[in-house]
Amino acid sequence: MTSTTDEAVVTVSRRIQAPAEEIFRILADPGRHPDLDGSGMLRGGVFDAVVSGVGDVFVMRMHNERYGDYEMNNHVVEYESGSRIGWEPKPGRGHPDATAPGAVWGHRWIFDLLPDGAGATVVTETFDGSRMPEEKRAEVATGRVWWQTQMAATLERLADLCAVR
Repeated sequence: MTSTTDEAVVTVSRRIQAPAEEIFRILADPGRHPDLDGSGMLRGGVFDAVVSGVGDVFVMRMHNERYGDYEMNNHVVEYESGSRIGWEPKPGRGHPDATAPGAVWGHRWIFDLLPDGAGATVVTETFDGSRMPEEKRAEVATGRVWWQTQMAATLERLADLCAVR
């Protein structure tokens, strides 16, 4: 497991014993995201559709202590079948920022998959907050250990899901 950060970008990588295509199928299926979520905030998808390309939007039910129950609308902004998928979350129903002007934070979740030998893949999860307002980028920098811990847990869960094949 490796991880890096700069002020607003946090990455964590892990080698997973599974082909990239298999891992990508899990990542492209929002219904599977609660199974791999290392933060414990995801409750499930609102729709059953699998992501098929840039422009798709999937809605996730969420919960945390600060906001309670709410939804996030995830806009797919990167999609290369079998190798890269990324989305930009925006506040949805029940989120206190859903109707606030300027509520688009500009952060992205990205997963890169790089084949690494027979049936193995290096998966890199990135939280890219470089487009966020300056004060939000500072919050990411301050909480980077928390981010890395949650992201490492996500990749561990992803590896466990792939091991169950």
